[in-house]
Amino acid sequence: MSTKTIYIVRHGQTDFNKLGIVQGSGINSSLNKTGWQQAWAFYEKYKDENFDAVLTSGLLRTHETMTPFIKDGLPWEQFEEINEICWGKHEGKKSTPAMKEEFLNLLDAWGKGDYQASIGGGESAQDMWDRLRVFVDRLKQRPEERLLVCSHGRAMRCLMTVLQNDPIRKMQDYHHANTGLYLVDYTPDVFKFQLQNDLSHLEG
Repeated sequence: MSTKTIYIVRHGQTDFNKLGIVQGSGINSSLNKTGWQQAWAFYEKYKDENFDAVLTSGLLRTHETMTPFIKDGLPWEQFEEINEICWGKHEGKKSTPAMKEEFLNLLDAWGKGDYQASIGGGESAQDMWDRLRVFVDRLKQRPEERLLVCSHGRAMRCLMTVLQNDPIRKMQDYHHANTGLYLVDYTPDVFKFQLQNDLSHLEG
């Protein structure tokens, strides 16, 4: 297992984000104008970091966010294990008071340790954690020393609990914004955060 520096970034903004429409893994949306601007701003700040590879989810919005790096010839792989959570019957719908109440009830259940709770037809927190654990185990074994990873908001919150060996309920402690960066150093079996949800590339 080699030591690594890992840049983990959320995808850029989509119209679904802007309009408050639930996406999840079942909605394969594209970046909007703001999202592309965010993606290019991230690229401009970090294009000289000499990444060995870019790893994205299987969804278009992460592919597009990493497009500038991919066009530079950076090796690119997709991993469905870091897809966004499936929000079941809420996906593709604009949030309503009833949906918000159901979502808050779900968070409350997770906070109380009921990690099997889910929204109708969707994934549970445990489902998501299990697949993210598979991704992290693979990440540890990779030979590269400098990796760029692009994922999704809720998935990243859960991913941070995997990296820190936190209980799943702790994912609410981790925040995210479009193209927010978590900079992580890895030495065998220890992940140390250098930056959390950093947006300095968007300043100015």
